Amino acid sequence: MQTKFLLIFTSFLFFVFSSPITLKVEIDNLKNSKGQVLLELSDAEKNSIKGVSQKIENNKCTIIINALKPGQYTFKYFHDENSNKKLDTNFIGIPKEGFGFSNNAKISFGPPSHQKTIFELNNDTTLNCAALYLKK
Repeated sequence: MQTKFLLIFTSFLFFVFSSPITLKVEIDNLKNSKGQVLLELSDAEKNSIKGVSQKIENNKCTIIINALKPGQYTFKYFHDENSNKKLDTNFIGIPKEGFGFSNNAKISFGPPSHQKTIFELNNDTTLNCAALYLKK
């Protein structure tokens, strides 16, 4: 009887700790609802996991990524206002469209260090981000 209970309990723990994880990214502070938000999720070693595009409603965007494993991840995103699937920049490379990084990592003469964007994902998680616009 104890062996059967232990087997069922162990199976339950395996199911609970190995079940897929959902990441929800809520992006606000978008200048308008034109276009879409493009987000690239990567692992801590900079391997691309998934690219997602999502429409914008009321200057906000919610991106849901399912079936992730526990681990360390990072993402970057931008507001593709003209739906051309690229981050538009001016002649010296300054973004004309809104963008951001996981952990709301700050920029300083270029993108933040990779290390500042890494976050741990162990269970279903919602992250809130605010898009940054350099050109008003």
